[in-house]
Amino acid sequence: MQINRLVFPGFWFDRQDLSLAEDLARQGVGGFCLYGGTTQQIKLFTQKVRQASPLKKILICADYEDGLGRWVKDAPRLAPNLALGAAGDTQLAFEKGLLTALQARQLGVDWVFAPVLDLADTPNNPIVNTRAFSANGQDTARLARAFTNGLTQGGVLNCIKHFPGHGQTETDSHLALPVLNRSLDQLKQHELIPFVQLLPFTHGVMTGHLLLPQIDPQNPASFSPAIQTGLLKNQLGWKGCVLTDALLMRAIGDEKQAALKALQAGSHILLAMNDPQALIQFLHQQTLPQDLLQTATGQLDRLCQQADLLAANARGNLSTLPSFNLRAAHAACVQQGDCHIPPQARVKLLALGDNEKRGFAPFEQTLRQAGITLVQERADVLVILSLSNYKSFKGHINLSEEELSLARVETRKHSKSILVCLGSPFAAAGLQSCVNGTVHAFCPLEAFQQTAAEILLGRRKAKGHLPVQI
Repeated sequence: MQINRLVFPGFWFDRQDLSLAEDLARQGVGGFCLYGGTTQQIKLFTQKVRQASPLKKILICADYEDGLGRWVKDAPRLAPNLALGAAGDTQLAFEKGLLTALQARQLGVDWVFAPVLDLADTPNNPIVNTRAFSANGQDTARLARAFTNGLTQGGVLNCIKHFPGHGQTETDSHLALPVLNRSLDQLKQHELIPFVQLLPFTHGVMTGHLLLPQIDPQNPASFSPAIQTGLLKNQLGWKGCVLTDALLMRAIGDEKQAALKALQAGSHILLAMNDPQALIQFLHQQTLPQDLLQTATGQLDRLCQQADLLAANARGNLSTLPSFNLRAAHAACVQQGDCHIPPQARVKLLALGDNEKRGFAPFEQTLRQAGITLVQERADVLVILSLSNYKSFKGHINLSEEELSLARVETRKHSKSILVCLGSPFAAAGLQSCVNGTVHAFCPLEAFQQTAAEILLGRRKAKGHLPVQI
């Protein structure tokens, strides 16, 4: 039973049957990490697996980094961290954490795997980007601390990730193993700044699937004794829970061997594997030291106690949820150069990089309602909309060369061109020299699209400051 408790399977709604999770719960797994679902599906799931489990408590977890909406079909999505970094407002960061926690608890979720402490300092990083608060470690720490305060007040556990810092890589660890060629001194001066400052306030540290050859040339951080025990525990003094990132990611190869090495390196929780039943059987065939199992189960006991205590002392309400994204958009949007659209102008919209198929209807509607005529042919003003953003297993970000080429051709046909980034701000790098101005809105949420359009119309001033270098 001790071994089983260290396994936290992932559960993908609409792809897996609830009976599978109930069977795993009966075997004594320590918790689950949820992906997808509706609010009602999740409530039913948490109820059923808790009833099936012989344990006093199991921990229900989820990657609700931007509120619940990225994963939960009928829940709102909140402004991304990078937008909060542009706003620089700790109150907004606190409120995001609080709103996330309150909604998560309503569904029976105990543990939110956030905040992301990776730094947005590498333009081609395909998986961090707008999930980060900033390229600056101190700013990241300040905003992440406020966010964790919100999670705590709202009654859920938090988790900082992806130790020791996933920012300076250009590989999606869902697809392959990123390499971070940094010395320990370099890490301490840059990537580790937010981790060191947040350690006293977190409930868990999630390691990243990335190789740091100057510290451990053989093992990724996910199962590196030098990084998990040597750096995190011995040098930084972390005495709490260490958990792996999802073991199903292709960066680490065979998940059974990776899981075994992770435990031996100092991890306490094995997260989201392809085949939890096979992993459990494999681990039972190994000779695991008793003190390793006792330490890990002790960590889980403490987490369960902390989760109950947080839930009992939770306070706050969801009254500010409907206005949160609009307030965040007003504080976050950034303007560079001349972005004004004259009254009654004829405008051509060119949308690129719409990975998530979110579209740009709110932006378009705001222009139309202001009397702007949208045309397909040559216009007074060309507005290029970049909706490019990170997406797991995609492997790249920003605009493709074909999209950049198309945009450049169109700018040569127009006397005035404006770029609006409704996603990654780094998408602007290839176009800033051929447009008159840029508005950074960081995401395609309705409030941010409307605010970006209002800035172009001259109805609103952009108040944000870019938290990254382009």
